[in-house]
Amino acid sequence: MPADTLSLEGKIAIVTGSGRENGIGGGIALRLATNGAYITINYVSDSVTSRAQALADKIRALGGRAAVVQASVETPEGAQRIVQETLKAFETDRIDILVNNAGVGVAGETLEHTPDVIDRIFDINVKGPIYVAQAVVPHMPPGGRIINITSTASKVGMHDMPVYGASKAALDSLTYSWAKEWGRSRGLTVNSVAPGPVMTDILTEEFGENITKEQRQMTRAADRPGTIEDIGDAVLLLASEKSRWITGQYISVSGGVTN
Repeated sequence: MPADTLSLEGKIAIVTGSGRENGIGGGIALRLATNGAYITINYVSDSVTSRAQALADKIRALGGRAAVVQASVETPEGAQRIVQETLKAFETDRIDILVNNAGVGVAGETLEHTPDVIDRIFDINVKGPIYVAQAVVPHMPPGGRIINITSTASKVGMHDMPVYGASKAALDSLTYSWAKEWGRSRGLTVNSVAPGPVMTDILTEEFGENITKEQRQMTRAADRPGTIEDIGDAVLLLASEKSRWITGQYISVSGGVTN
C-alpha cells in the first residue's frame, strides 16, 4: 500500500509576494511546487525581477511548472492581471490554491505614521488580499484553499509596529468571515498562518535583531527565529487534502509565541 502524501499534483497555485527566493513567499512557492503544484510567482518591484525568474528556473529544474507575473495586489486591476496570467500560463480555467502572502511591515509608533504610510500598509496588507480573493474565488472549484499569511503581531500588541499589527488583525478577521462565506456555499477552506520572527534579507541584521528580540524570548520550541521552511511546511499541510476539515483558523507558526 502506498504511503499517504501531501501531494498537490496538478493543482494550480498563486503565491503573492513570492519573488524573493529567501523570503517567506518564495519558500512557500518552492515547497508547494516540489509537492506537485503549478505555481504562479508574483512580485511587484523591478529590482526583484531577476530573483523571481531565478526561483521559477529552480522550480522548473526540479521538474515543476512555474509562471512569473509582475503585478501589484494594491489594485483590482493588478489582482485580475495575476489571475488572468495564471490561467493563460497553465492553460486552465481554475485556481486551486491562493496564498495571500504579499505584505509590508513598517516600524514606527502610531504618532509617527503619516497618512501615506498608513494607507500603504492597509492597501497592501488588507485591500490586497480582498482584491486578489475577488479575482480568484470565481475560478476556484470546491476543495479550493485560501491561506492568508498574517503575523503574531496581530495578537501580541507590538508597540513598535502597532499599525502593521492592526492590518494583520484585519486579515485574520477576514479569514474567519471568508471561511463562513465560502465554506458551505463553495466548498472552500480559509485559514491564517501567522509567522513569528523570520529572518530574511528584507530586514538588516541589526534591525531584525531589534524588532524580533521580544518575540524570540517568547518562543517555546527553541531559541531561534523561524525559517521560510517552517512556514512553507505549514502552508503545504493547509493546501493539501489532509486539511479538508480545518477552516477559519488562526494557526501560529512561531515556535509558540502565540496560540
